[in-house]
Amino acid sequence: MIQIKKLTKTYGAKRALDDLDLTLGTGVTGLLGPNGAGKTTLLRCLATTLAPDGGAVDAFGLDPADRAQRTALRRRLGYLPQNPGSYPHFTAFDLVDYVAILKELTDRKHRHAEVRRVLAEVDLTDQARTKVRKLSGGMRQRLALAQALLGEPDVLILDEPTVGLDPEQRMAFRALVSRLGQSRTVVLSTHQTEDVAALCERVVVMRGGRAVFDGTPRELAAVADGRVWLSDGPPATSKLFWRTADGRYRTLGPRPPAADATPPGVEDGYLMLLGEAA
Repeated sequence: MIQIKKLTKTYGAKRALDDLDLTLGTGVTGLLGPNGAGKTTLLRCLATTLAPDGGAVDAFGLDPADRAQRTALRRRLGYLPQNPGSYPHFTAFDLVDYVAILKELTDRKHRHAEVRRVLAEVDLTDQARTKVRKLSGGMRQRLALAQALLGEPDVLILDEPTVGLDPEQRMAFRALVSRLGQSRTVVLSTHQTEDVAALCERVVVMRGGRAVFDGTPRELAAVADGRVWLSDGPPATSKLFWRTADGRYRTLGPRPPAADATPPGVEDGYLMLLGEAA
């Protein structure tokens, strides 16, 4: 269990986190929100790479503000940052092995077995001896995820984890994370509402450093009940519409003339919640 209480973080005049209260438990929680909503700042505070200005985080009874307890907590964390760095001249195996050493996996035989395990988890076994600089963007993203999985952490913190993944890789990622979420806490930030709908039992929408919604993907979609329409012509009452593959127009907002109601999705509820379809 992770308790976040009155968490604040300010960059100059901007309040990135504004007295945020949140409780995280076992399962997959998705963070949604516009750019600048505070998602990455929150994940960095949870990952202990950034100290908040106020408030507190209690993770498994450990306080990251205390140096010794912060070290103990880091042993139980797996973190995929938004822009993971890499050493381009390392092989994929050597890079993950290096991170494993930093994570205090000192027994060589056990460590190498663990490196092979996480590379297999992200389907990079065949690329283990390939230089990082020769890997595609999607492969590098999966390599960063492999590093986060080292040691089977109790908490997995993932910032934009599906960036650069093709549809097949994204499907494999969903299967992996949903399995991991059965026994540990997984928190992921994304702009991909389809990932939230497919993967997360819980979704938190952030805006202005606060949580403005906390519920299931179905409950978020329900925010747009009665506000999604299909019509034969483009609407004059909304800018949020597109022409579907069957030639009809899907609109979010006020009802266009002669339009039929259609079930909303997570993205519809998200846009309604943020007032984009007002």
